[in-house]
Amino acid sequence: MKLQTDLCDKLQITHPIIQAGMAGGPTTVDLVVSVSEAGGLGSFGASYMTPDAIRQAIRETKERTAKPFAVNLFCTDMKDSFEGADESQQVLDELRNELGIERSGKRVETKDLFNQQFQVLIEEKVPVISTAFGVLPPDKTEVAKQHNMKITAMVTTVDEAKLAEKSGADIIIAQGSDAGGHRGTFHLDTHQNGANIGTFSLVPQVVDAVSLPVVAAGGIMDGRGLVAALALGASGIQMGTAFLPAIESGAHRVFKEALLKSTEESTVVTKVFSGRPARGIKNRFVQYFDERGVSPAAFPTQNSMTSDIRKEAAKQNNPEFMSLWAGQATRLLRKDASAGRLIQSIIEEAEQLLRY
Repeated sequence: MKLQTDLCDKLQITHPIIQAGMAGGPTTVDLVVSVSEAGGLGSFGASYMTPDAIRQAIRETKERTAKPFAVNLFCTDMKDSFEGADESQQVLDELRNELGIERSGKRVETKDLFNQQFQVLIEEKVPVISTAFGVLPPDKTEVAKQHNMKITAMVTTVDEAKLAEKSGADIIIAQGSDAGGHRGTFHLDTHQNGANIGTFSLVPQVVDAVSLPVVAAGGIMDGRGLVAALALGASGIQMGTAFLPAIESGAHRVFKEALLKSTEESTVVTKVFSGRPARGIKNRFVQYFDERGVSPAAFPTQNSMTSDIRKEAAKQNNPEFMSLWAGQATRLLRKDASAGRLIQSIIEEAEQLLRY
């Protein structure tokens, strides 16, 4: 078994490790540069960023590294849906009262910036574009191919993997239910809580179903996980939660502390923060919504509606009202490590395992 895989060849990276493009702040320029300089593929979670902010981040990254990196975008309908929004807003106002902030007096409006964001990626010649919640539209795929961009597509089922391959993706990211953050499931009408298939059940089935390199994602934290994924036929791994406590991560201090205190039993899959199923640490916000028995509004409306609460909670250093996205293997997290050192350690662990 070799650690230099076809994924490395395709992405022009040294190690078969991708840092997940986590939206909402964790993927700083420092983190992306550190990962790419260490031989992995650093990634920006750019879906909530303005086109100008994306452009600035890309340019700063290119000034600091010549290594490849990725930018992740959500490929899904970003139109607001207000069904159930009033009921959800009432519960959110009760939580705002607990935080000591004003009640919401107007309906949110979510801006769909996908076309502008994608155009920035083309203009700035980003090496890799990664997708979640779906695949690139055919016209966008054609443009990306014309500009020699590699496309990675996150999937949560074998059928999604086949669809992604047919759409023109170059690499498949097989996201298991162990993974933190949003489920990458394409159609929530058929999988209301996301498709929740364990990583090491999903990966070999996807490997057998497609002819593209497959990357295992979800619950992988160390060299053991890398070797196990490769043994199942994967060409590499993608890690998100593992990088959150890193020195370069933009995750809030209290978020990092909550992660390091959590266990394999701390997380739940919930829609209450964004309207899409996502795995995170159960806190006061999640528990209160569950107790009230009110369904959140759909994505992206619920995400926009909860934005002020999450921002104020961060200002108050209060993790009980923040979205604490995390996978199921948090006991394996490393404290105060740099992203580069994390990658180095994982490769050293994998190499040691492969000697025996």
